[in-house]
Amino acid sequence: MTGRSHGLFVGRTRQLARHNPPSRLGISKLLKNFSIGAKVLIAPKGNFNNIPHPRYRGRVGTVIEKRGDAYVVEIHTSKSTIRKLIVPQMHLDSA
Repeated sequence: MTGRSHGLFVGRTRQLARHNPPSRLGISKLLKNFSIGAKVLIAPKGNFNNIPHPRYRGRVGTVIEKRGDAYVVEIHTSKSTIRKLIVPQMHLDSA
């Protein structure tokens, strides 16, 4: 076995990140606040630290709580499956 990493940006995802550079972060994007119950769009931007998994890109969810500088977002992935993601504010937009 080789010591190859199987991290988040291995293979196709890494190529997508390289060919479609994320939007730039401004101060207003770093200071936005969302209220509990607000609808938000998951849009990974700027920094790839603490980025949600690429499968959730473009999904709309509901803010459940604020946890530090991040938000807990509830997303319906199928008819009966509900996911709770902890997403930093820089990767969220209002929907």
